[in-house]
Amino acid sequence: MSDEFPTHEIELTENAAAKVKSLLEQEGRDDLRLRVSVSPGGCSGLIYSLYFDERILDGDHIRDFDGVEVIVDRMSVPYLNGSTIDFFDTIER
Repeated sequence: MSDEFPTHEIELTENAAAKVKSLLEQEGRDDLRLRVSVSPGGCSGLIYSLYFDERILDGDHIRDFDGVEVIVDRMSVPYLNGSTIDFFDTIER
């Protein structure tokens, strides 16, 4: 990750980072990062997406969590700042 990119204020828990690392290992690619985005739509007015992406686009905000890079586009940052991404391996929460 380069210092030329701005950061965001999303948190990724240790459990979530470990799960993302596991999924990335299964993919067998070291060029993928976790992208989190917000787009218009849905009943609440927003749709939240998490997916792997090899691209870093102009205006992306990037932060590293123990080797997991999380990317957020500049339009999504205001909606996501202060959010925490966690992972629970259970049917019920």
